Amino acid sequence: MVAANPHIFRAYDIRGDAARDLPDAVVEAIGKAYGTLLHQRGEAPRVAVGRDGRLSSPRVFAALTAGLRAVGVGTVDIGIVPSPMVYFAAHTLKVGGGIMVTGSHNPGGDNGLKMMLGAGTLHGEDVQTLRALVQTEAFTKATTPGERESEDIVSAWFAHVLDDIDLGGQRLEVVVDAGNGAAGPFAPRLLEELGCKVHKLYCTLDGTFPNHHPDPTVADNLIDLQMAVRERGADLGVAYDGDGDRIGVVDRHGEIVWGDRLLVVLARALLAEEPGAAIVAEVKCSQTLFDDIEAHGGRAIMSKVGHSLIKDRMKREGALLAGEMSGHIFYKHRYFGFDDAMYTTARLLEVLARSGKALDELLDDLPTTFATPELRRPCPDDIKFAVVEHVTEALRAEGDVVDIDGVRVRFDDGWGLVRASNTGPVLVLRVEAQSVEARDRILARLEAAIEHATAAATAAASGHHGA
Repeated sequence: MVAANPHIFRAYDIRGDAARDLPDAVVEAIGKAYGTLLHQRGEAPRVAVGRDGRLSSPRVFAALTAGLRAVGVGTVDIGIVPSPMVYFAAHTLKVGGGIMVTGSHNPGGDNGLKMMLGAGTLHGEDVQTLRALVQTEAFTKATTPGERESEDIVSAWFAHVLDDIDLGGQRLEVVVDAGNGAAGPFAPRLLEELGCKVHKLYCTLDGTFPNHHPDPTVADNLIDLQMAVRERGADLGVAYDGDGDRIGVVDRHGEIVWGDRLLVVLARALLAEEPGAAIVAEVKCSQTLFDDIEAHGGRAIMSKVGHSLIKDRMKREGALLAGEMSGHIFYKHRYFGFDDAMYTTARLLEVLARSGKALDELLDDLPTTFATPELRRPCPDDIKFAVVEHVTEALRAEGDVVDIDGVRVRFDDGWGLVRASNTGPVLVLRVEAQSVEARDRILARLEAAIEHATAAATAAASGHHGA
């Protein structure tokens, strides 16, 4: 019987230390479990499988595909690609799903699996169903093993995107920092074929990530990109995470444009074409974004955090665009509704080309607010949700509360958020206000509520254990 670390089965995917948590036997069992689920759900027994450039990815890929074929599922090898090309394959090939071998923005020693069943992301309860199948080994018995094939999805993806995007002959200058991740071999080529002048930073595939960690949501990882944009006088700088589904953007002055401000620009352009469109953003995003969508005639929808949950919400609402602070941007308008950082880059360049304005000029009219970055406070996994419940109740009397994902409380002069992370023993905080004083006051109030709630939740937990 295979003993798999239960902590690798997460809310949206499977992820862990490649050597410790993802030995061949565990990965092969996951492949068998996924294949079994595919049969049970009536999906086509054929799966597109891609991988990133991590040193462990060839091994994990081999074990995974062996497991899939063992339960009668054919595998279509699409090579070393960014995650969005696996999603594209799942939407355009005759397959029952797609799996990407990637550690995403985790350290180089980690790896994992992002999975799709049909055209939807495998997440939540389905990940736990997969875990149960691995534990019980209740796998489908196949009379013949699945076939092994390969497919050139890269050419199909390029043809699709190049046919969709038109920069109207504008020659924009862009610095690309791929962080030595999976987007490196592809993003510069795409932008060059669109007619841009491209300067490359760390676009060589290297699974050890020797230059900086491939996570564009961390400001320190964008320092080289900011310097290069200023030195070159480029129109824009873009950065990608390890598997190319998150985008980081730097304007011509080298200033970081975070996910919610980027979404303002993309939403305005979309609403000019599609009046009244629904646009989804998660609870950490600026109130300015939600207000701006409404002011431009759109329907602003606040969602829980998490790419799988956002995709589901988009489907339910018929939304054409969605985004997260983390740089996941999802286009259903002219695309498939999944997060693709390279496609988002192309759409952003199209907005700039059509407007004739610089990115910072497109944001000039937004009101100035004072926001914290995403703050992370340690909180044990076993009490973090109870702490958030206590904080929610404490704040209900003080402002308008949205409790779809943690608690977001709106005051007259700002808002604050406290939510439990889905991926670690931490609470996530964010505050935005009309003045520095209001920001600091709201943050102090949240931290006081957390301190009180932590004491209460700890006491309740110890009382429960002692009973």
